[in-house]
Amino acid sequence: MKKPYKIIKIGGNELSTPEFIRGLSSAIKEEQKTHACILVHGGGRAIDQLMGKLQIEPHYINGQRITDKATLEIAEMVLSGKINKELVFELTAAGLEAIGLSGVDRKLLQVEPWGQEMHLVGRIIKVRDELLAEFCTQGVIPVISPISIGPAGKYNVNADHAAGMIAGALKAEEVVFITNVPGVLVDENVVAQLFDTEMQALIQKNTIHGGMIPKVNAALAALEYGAKSAKITNLSGFKKYSGTTIIKKRKNNGSKK
Repeated sequence: MKKPYKIIKIGGNELSTPEFIRGLSSAIKEEQKTHACILVHGGGRAIDQLMGKLQIEPHYINGQRITDKATLEIAEMVLSGKINKELVFELTAAGLEAIGLSGVDRKLLQVEPWGQEMHLVGRIIKVRDELLAEFCTQGVIPVISPISIGPAGKYNVNADHAAGMIAGALKAEEVVFITNVPGVLVDENVVAQLFDTEMQALIQKNTIHGGMIPKVNAALAALEYGAKSAKITNLSGFKKYSGTTIIKKRKNNGSKK
C-alpha cells in the first residue's frame, strides 16, 4: 500500500545545534514507518554567519533575503553543500535511506523571478513531483535544498515557499513547519486547529507577525494547491503530534451568525 506523503520543513535557526538534527532524524525514522517523508530545509542563520565573515551585509524585503550573485553563491554553498549533507549524514546514521537534492537537480524546482527588486530570488511555478514520488516509492527520503532553476540560471527560494509548493504538488497528507515555537499563539496559548480564513484574519490583526508570516503563507499556499493539511509546531510537538493544524474551510461549512 502506498504511504501518504508528509513534507517536513526545518529552518536555519533550528539547525544550529547537532542535538536538534539528531532528534529530528530519530523523529523522522518513526514517521517514515507510516508516511513517505520528504525533508525541505533552509539555513538563513548559517548564510548570515558566512556573509558576516566575508563582510557582506545581508538585506531583506518583507522577511525575504535580497539575493545578488555573490549572495547566491554563498547561499548555494551553505544550503546545497554543508547543511544538506549534514542532514543526509544524520538520517543515514539513524538507519534511513536519504538522498540530498537541490531544486537544480533534474530541474526539480523551476521558478520565475520573484521581482526585480529581489534580484535572484525565485517563485516556484513547477515541481517535478514524479521524481520525488520515485524516490519515496523506493523508501528513500529526499532532502531538498531550495536553490532552484529559472530563466536567468540559479535562484534562491524561500524554504517555506518550497515546502508548501512541494506539498501541494504531491497532494501531501500534511506539511509540517518545524519552528522554535510550539504553534500559532493567540493570547499566549497554542491554538490546536485553525481554518485558512482564520489565519488570514490573524495576520491582519497582527497576531501573526514577523517570521511566522512566511510559514503561514506557505501553509495556505500548500492547502490551495492540494495539500490536505498543514501544521506549525516545534520538534517536541512534531514528536507528540501537537501544534497548530491548518485546514481549508469548505464552502459548505457555513459561518456562525
